[in-house]
Order: sequence, then C-alpha cells, then structure tokens
Amino acid sequence: MDKNAFIKMVFEKAKAAGFSDCELIVSSGEEFEVNIFKGEILQYTSASSDGIGFRGLYNGRMGSSSTMVYDEEAADQLVTNALEAAVLIENEDVQFIYGGDEKYPELESYYPALADVPAADKIALAKELEKTALSLDERADRTEGSEVIYSMGSSRIVNTKGLDVSSQVNMTAAFIAPVLTENGKSSTDFVVESATDFEALKAKKDEMAQRAVKTAADFLHAKSIPSGEYKVLFDNDTFSTILATFSGVFSAENAQKGLSLLKGREGETIAAECLTITDDPLRPGSMASRPFDAEGVACYAKNVVENGKFVTLLHNLKTANKQGVKTTANAGRAGLSGSVRVAPTNFYVQPGTRTRDELAADVGEGLLITQLQGMHAGANGVTGDFSLAAKGYVIKDGKIADPAEQFTVAGNFYQLLKDIVEVGCDLKFGMPGGSCFGSPTVWVKGLSIAGQG
Repeated sequence: MDKNAFIKMVFEKAKAAGFSDCELIVSSGEEFEVNIFKGEILQYTSASSDGIGFRGLYNGRMGSSSTMVYDEEAADQLVTNALEAAVLIENEDVQFIYGGDEKYPELESYYPALADVPAADKIALAKELEKTALSLDERADRTEGSEVIYSMGSSRIVNTKGLDVSSQVNMTAAFIAPVLTENGKSSTDFVVESATDFEALKAKKDEMAQRAVKTAADFLHAKSIPSGEYKVLFDNDTFSTILATFSGVFSAENAQKGLSLLKGREGETIAAECLTITDDPLRPGSMASRPFDAEGVACYAKNVVENGKFVTLLHNLKTANKQGVKTTANAGRAGLSGSVRVAPTNFYVQPGTRTRDELAADVGEGLLITQLQGMHAGANGVTGDFSLAAKGYVIKDGKIADPAEQFTVAGNFYQLLKDIVEVGCDLKFGMPGGSCFGSPTVWVKGLSIAGQG
C-alpha cells in the first residue's frame, strides 16, 4: 500500500477508536559495513530498514506502537496496540502532539554522491587501509578490524494537527585497529574517521594507519607511574568520552527524576570561565544533525554552559511544560514505538585557540590521558564520581614524553568542570549511542592518579 494512503487510513481508524490526536513517524535506513582480516572479507553487511511508529492521545494518555507492514491489518493492529498501551498508563504527566513551527532550518545533511559509491570501492578501501597499517611496522602482524561503513537514515513526522516534516542524513566512516607484538607483548590502538565525501575519506587512509600504528607501538613499552596528584591534559577523544558518559546530568528528564545535581541551578556558575558546552543539531556532516526533533519541533543551536555559567537543561515538550519553560527541541525517541525522551544532538565543548603542544608546554610536568576504560562500571552518572583505568603519556619539561599505562584516574565530573584551566583548539567529534559528542584537548589543574606505590 502507498504510504500516504496508509497514513490516512491509520488516522481515520485512530479517530474512530477515540484518539483525540495522533502522529506517525515514517522511518527508513540503509546500512553497509565491511570488515577485512588478512586481506579477506571477515564480515559483510548490506541491509535496509523501513517502518512506521504510531502514537496517540487517548483520554490524555499517550499510547504507542509500530509496524513494518503497510496494509489494513497492520493499521488496525497499530491502533489497537496503542489503545491498549494508553489505557494501562498511570502516569499523569501532560502529553503533547505538536502542531509544528512556521519555519524549519535548512540543513545540509544528505550527500547524493555518497549514496552512489559502489560496494566494491568500499571493500577496496577497507583492504587498502589494512594493508597500509600492516606495512608500516614489522611488528604489526594483524588487526582487530579494518572497516568501512555507510549509513543513511530518513524520517518523516505526520500528525493530525497538520504537521508534516521530513529529513534525511547520510555519512561514511572508516576504522582501523592494528595489533603490534614484541617479545610476547601485544599492543593495539584504533582510529576512526568519518566523512561526507568518499574521496576525502580515502585521502585520510595513510594518516589514519600511521596514527594507529604509532600509538600501538608506543604502548609496547609503556610503564606505570607513581601515585599522586597530577596536572592532566585529556586529549579530545578522551574528554569527548567523559562528556558522553555524564551528558545525562544536562537532561531535564533526569533532573526532574532526581538523577541530576543540576536541577534548579540555571544561572549558576558551575564550571571554569573558559568552558562553553553547546548542543548544535544543525552541524553539517553529522548523523545526529536534524532540522526538527522527535516531536517535530524546529531545532536550533544553544549553549548549555556558557563561559562557565549553566544556561539551560535540555528539554522536550513534556519536561519544558513541567518546568514552565520553552522546549530546547531535544526530544528523542528510543525506537519507533518507544516513548519520547530527552537526548542531546551534537553536544560538544567549544574550542579555544591553542594547540595541545602549546598547552603541554604550560603544564610543564603532568599527564596526557589518551584512553579511559570502564566508563560504565567506574562512573556514577548521578553523583559525577569516577574512577577509571587509563593510558596516556607523561608530560615532562613541557613535552609529551614517555607512554604510561596501568594507572587509575579518579575525580568528580562536577568538580572537573570547575578545575578546567584551558581548552585547546583541536575539536574532534565521536558518535556513541546515536548522539554526537565532541571536545578539544582539555587541561585540568589536578586529579588523583593511582599508579605504582
């Protein structure tokens, strides 16, 4: 059945069943992934997805359901399942179906040429990436992965209040993780790069391989360090990971549930003056970018922390109504039939002006932390406390020097924000969990390190 005809049918059946307002999200996607091991294809995936999610208001309660079939039986099932869910809900929070905004931002997020890249070219790049990495050092005997991926997603939100908006995004990425072995000890590192142009991704191949092999080689000879209080530089990848781990403290949903210590603290200084944290759903070239959120509200960029001052929690329509403020257009949805939640988009630390080496020169003596482990077990998303296994480099006489491992870094996220001395200029993004987190190198004045002795 034609999707527009199916949408009309569902709305008619929902009205007849007693829903006051309802909404459909029409979603489709494409995924390609190839993983190479010793020149051969280890894993190959090429798949597409297509589905519709329904949600509707019945006696003020929101019920939801989903389907991947477009016929009358599926339409009946959508309405029936959502009605049953709505009847069972005991939560009395006010729910919303949004009528739309006058204007939506124009967003460059879909690149047609990227969609036309042949699978053979992606496979060839994954093979070349592995071959290059293994040729750079005789100790590189294998990889933990040499991958190229392509991802496309599109969504359309249509509701009975007249909203009808759609968007489409796509991107490609490559991953390499060489393993070096010497005297029975193995060491690995990985590098991931994404692009909106396949030729640009290919051009990064050599640099990616060189960077991953160099770091893996460094840590073949890494040693632990004495315990103590250290001045610390977190590299851009590592502080992005920290920001992702504790991003929930900026959610109004969590704050209203008592799961964030930032509840009611808008306007307070919570961080160093040099720190500005931005949520920007309009950043080009990101799979997390979008012109509207999961409720159809027009998106916009906003500072969550500005020059150390806490500006706003992230809101959807429900949390904004509870707090008596305007939504920040940060509604997300956990699957087609999942409830609407609060989610960041492109969430990042605004960069400064100086390089990592320039920051290290002023640090003098300290640590550059380049990897953290155990984020789920060693970090408390409510209190902000963390104790994490780490790797990195000693900073000696203002220079990044010997590799260091087998140490633990401990602290508190809220205090960490206050103890930032300066942020670097090397902003970089990663993308765990569907959102996109970014940071430059961040200098923290002191953290407790547990190493030797």
